[in-house]
Amino acid sequence: MSDLKIKVSSPSTTVGESQDVYDLQQLGYDPEMRRNRNTMTLLFQSLAIAAIPYGFGSPLITAIYGGGQLSMFLGWVVVCILGECVALSLAELASVYPTSGGVYYWTYQLASPKTRTSLSFFTGWIWLIGNWTITLSVNFGLASLIAATVALYHPEYVMDAWQLLVIFYGICIVTFIIAALCNDFLPAIDTLCAAFTLVSIIATLICVAVKAGAGRHSPADTLGSFDPTLSGWGNFSFFIGMLPCAYTFSAVGMITSMAEECGNARVKLPRAVALAIPVGGIAGLFFVIPLCATLPDLTDIIANSAAAQSLPYIFARVMGSANGGMALTLLILIINVFCSISITVAASRCTWAFARDHALPFSGIWSKVNQRYGVPIWALTLTTLVQMLLGLINLGSSSAFVAFVSVGVIALAASYAIPIIISLLSGREQVNKAAWKMPSNVGWVVNVIAVLWILFEIILFCFPTTLPVTAVSMSYASVVFIGLWGLSAVWYGVHARKVFKGPPESAGVNE
Repeated sequence: MSDLKIKVSSPSTTVGESQDVYDLQQLGYDPEMRRNRNTMTLLFQSLAIAAIPYGFGSPLITAIYGGGQLSMFLGWVVVCILGECVALSLAELASVYPTSGGVYYWTYQLASPKTRTSLSFFTGWIWLIGNWTITLSVNFGLASLIAATVALYHPEYVMDAWQLLVIFYGICIVTFIIAALCNDFLPAIDTLCAAFTLVSIIATLICVAVKAGAGRHSPADTLGSFDPTLSGWGNFSFFIGMLPCAYTFSAVGMITSMAEECGNARVKLPRAVALAIPVGGIAGLFFVIPLCATLPDLTDIIANSAAAQSLPYIFARVMGSANGGMALTLLILIINVFCSISITVAASRCTWAFARDHALPFSGIWSKVNQRYGVPIWALTLTTLVQMLLGLINLGSSSAFVAFVSVGVIALAASYAIPIIISLLSGREQVNKAAWKMPSNVGWVVNVIAVLWILFEIILFCFPTTLPVTAVSMSYASVVFIGLWGLSAVWYGVHARKVFKGPPESAGVNE
């Protein structure tokens, strides 16, 4: 991406609070949120959401089933390249329409007058489902990681589903309190997370490289070892193993919901979106490659991964002791806590923005902003309650975590694709006027690659991780996604179509 030059045009008027207010009013809204973020703090929030050691490590069991090192390393590189095409496509749209509505707002403005209201509504619901379930996956993943850490010292102990659920509920409540009461400190928390993540990656690299308790692989095996016999999918296992890589950066578009909390959002927001994957992708290689070089036997990892979390066991084997594994896992747990806070904040802003345009039941409640804390507390409450309800799926499925991961990736990807496709069909007319944009010819290629990757991604992550499939082990990703989307369709038919007229019409914010 180094030779890709992005054109950034300065607004004709002075950028500042008055310009931000003017831009937002051009988009149809009055300011309600505090603008306490900039390019770097949004980038740090995006990296906190990606939470590379956790984002890659938490669903790592799917890459183990997917054949091991080849899926881990090559999957990381390929997904980073393809994911950056998605990020650049979203960044252009965010520059034209820098509002917290994100993809559903863009869809409304770009679609034809005949279809834009209903298309915006259903895009918004897909977007909302993605925000809720990907946030759920992070918080549930933290609970699962805690359970797997306990198993380091008590291998015979198997945590009951209800116990895991209680831990998950506790995480949701703590995250809610921090996100609700500490808004002024959240940019600093995201910055601290970025620094801590860097230190953790370096510490992990040094520790696993020095100890290598399970042995060191040759360079060829480190980057290319592939066992297609573990999942039942044969050589197709490689693609199944791409889920950890795709999951890590699946939420790259979620920070667009922070647009109304960023000064000069027309330029600073797209910069942050575009930088997240290159910065995170390069940093991630220093975590992925050492893991590939010291990875224990794949069948042992599968047999000893408590609560579908393989990282604690891998660390313990590589470090040669439970205490060593615990030390490295603790770093991941702390990063996971940061991630839970940052992603919950972003999801609550998405919920608030959608309610502001009367797309949710009882929108008048969820769209209120608490003036004391500068936070949409009721939208944050709804986001938390939905997670807690969906967490009950864990009581009936041993693969609940993988389902939450998959449906989050699928829903977010689908919501990204809709405005990108509409923009392409309209000849990229609106994004060509943006203050932040790609050169036109490059933009066409990047947009097409983004759409093709998203379509493949959606199909891929509907598949179960292993074959044969049972009622307990199957992935419920498609069931959760279609079920939630179906509820939105019923809501639209019964009432929402009478009150949801779409977001305010706007020509966008141009250069």
